[in-house]
Amino acid sequence: MKKLMTVALSCIVCVSAFAGSAGFQASLTPDIAVQDRTTEIKGVSIGVWNENPSPEFQWQLGFVNGTTGDSVGVQWFIFLPTFYNYAESHTGLQWGWVNYASESLTGVQLGLVNITGTLTGLQWGAVNVCQDLTGLQLGLVNYAKLSTSGVQIGLVNIIEDNEWFSDFPTDLAKGMVFVNWGF
Repeated sequence: MKKLMTVALSCIVCVSAFAGSAGFQASLTPDIAVQDRTTEIKGVSIGVWNENPSPEFQWQLGFVNGTTGDSVGVQWFIFLPTFYNYAESHTGLQWGWVNYASESLTGVQLGLVNITGTLTGLQWGAVNVCQDLTGLQLGLVNYAKLSTSGVQIGLVNIIEDNEWFSDFPTDLAKGMVFVNWGF
């Protein structure tokens, strides 16, 4: 078993050297990894918990995937959703049980719970939450603080600052069943 671990680690180091210092990451945690957690990865990250900046495309394959700053790429575990994906501003795909982009997401979030600041794209899950919706939310419960150009389809749909219904009997329609929109 010790020989197998040594060979596996040697292969990871060789692949990392071959791909360049920022082309490959293998990690157990952000601090136990081939590359330092501040190294920009422009390639593939494989691990239990990945966290590196990725201003250019990065494919993260792990149980927990994270990025710092502006990131571009795919956060996903092979053929299965990731347990938890997180980013500051992300462009691309987050596919996991829980997806979180603190500032913005341009692209797609697929999961049970999807949360972001500004959404430009699609959230598809049981619970979808965003501050500013430009795109589509599909889920059981959809919430947006405001919508500049968006549609919600689900069981409970709430756009808190919905200009479309601002004078409809005393702001009655900020929440709708099945479909809600704001343009």
